[in-house]
Amino acid sequence: MAHGPRGGPAGSIVIDDISKRIIEQLQADGRQSYAAIGKAVGLSEAAVRQRVQRLQETGVMQIVAVTDPLMLGFHRQAMIGLKCDGDLEKVADSLASMEEIDYVVITAGSFDLLLEVVCEDDDHLLEILGRVRGVPSVTSTETFVYLRLRKQTYTWGTR
Repeated sequence: MAHGPRGGPAGSIVIDDISKRIIEQLQADGRQSYAAIGKAVGLSEAAVRQRVQRLQETGVMQIVAVTDPLMLGFHRQAMIGLKCDGDLEKVADSLASMEEIDYVVITAGSFDLLLEVVCEDDDHLLEILGRVRGVPSVTSTETFVYLRLRKQTYTWGTR
């Protein structure tokens, strides 16, 4: 099965301008009422509710709480580049099952996979690296420790 840019199925889902505007409203404030969103985009509350439900069911979007890892006691974030032998899909699936790994992407270039991890501290990062390196087919890793986050957005594809 083919996969789209966020890991969901690739296909013929077409997002019209009104749906993009609904997504933008939710990106600005995910707790907005359907009535408020409807007023902003020119639809009824019921029409907005249906569109939001369809966007969620098709995997186009999720409505989630975004947290600051530092405020929750996770003082180490890192990106890990992996070089692998064998079936990358299988390796990616194995790594995606690890709770601390938030992001897994198959790449072209110097690395076969990139992983993002959020850890309590350096000891926790070291423990995760040991588990990552123990996955069959992983031949090498390179870790990029985050020192300071300067920008993080979730506005993909609406502008």
